[in-house]
Amino acid sequence: MSFQNLKIDRNWTLFLDRDGVINRRIVGDYVKEWEQFEVLPGVFEAIRKFTSIFGRIVVVSNQQGVGKGLMTEQQMNEIHQNMLKEVADHGGRIDAVYFSPHLEKSGSFMRKPAIGMALRARNHFPEIRFKQSVMAGDSLSDMVFGKRIGMKTVFLCENHTPAKVNPWLIDYCYGNLKSFADAL
Repeated sequence: MSFQNLKIDRNWTLFLDRDGVINRRIVGDYVKEWEQFEVLPGVFEAIRKFTSIFGRIVVVSNQQGVGKGLMTEQQMNEIHQNMLKEVADHGGRIDAVYFSPHLEKSGSFMRKPAIGMALRARNHFPEIRFKQSVMAGDSLSDMVFGKRIGMKTVFLCENHTPAKVNPWLIDYCYGNLKSFADAL
């Protein structure tokens, strides 16, 4: 199945994970300040294209480094404000950023793969319809999050391939955000 068959237009919403999708993931650590935020190649071009296609673009990200006390929510918000400015400076748009500061072991409804951030986004943007939404991420928790709420899922698998994945979790697989954008 191709995206052309879905007839994606301004009624659709794109949900994006952050680390490993927009910026380089720091293995074994967290992006704690803007200077550590390294935008991945092709991301600005991809988001510029998504801006012309999707009615809403929302980032949903687990950020348990805040819950661990390694950074504050204010520091996280500053990183996100800088990210939004950079995206806008490159001709793109992200409408909102939601993050869960909760620890993985907390079982928080706001932490992916739970659907709390998706529901918060729809509360802020009532026009969001999950059946007309796409979740793009680089982890299985992103895919479960998308499927639990009825989204199409795009697994970005440039640096890894999931072993033994239920085929219902992943609708599409691309190497990175740019290759996904190029397919639209």
